[in-house]
Amino acid sequence: MAKTNVVRNAEAGMGAPSGARRHAAQAAELDRLIHERVRLGIVSALAVNESLTFNELKALLKASDGNLSVHARKLEEAEYITCTKSFAGRVPKTQYRLTAVGRRALQRYLDHMEALIRATRDR
Repeated sequence: MAKTNVVRNAEAGMGAPSGARRHAAQAAELDRLIHERVRLGIVSALAVNESLTFNELKALLKASDGNLSVHARKLEEAEYITCTKSFAGRVPKTQYRLTAVGRRALQRYLDHMEALIRATRDR
């Protein structure tokens, strides 16, 4: 992803007031794994539900099978969510849960976004 001039200048320590440098540095630290819309939707939905099935998440997020699968797999690889596959009779059932690592990552992300909002409103 291309850096903005504000971020480049902030990293170099020049060209912007200290508040803008701090704001740019905070934006650069965002958890990009969670920041993507579908992945944020997945972890947010799982944060308020003990577990959700693939089909429940798909309907909730209005995502295609492929799109949801790719994003869920990225979260699994980061150990933010777990995936359990089973069968209900002959029908496969995929169940997702948020892990403790994922819950902490979401909390850090939300804290970070709140700080960015406060910094923007204080300007």
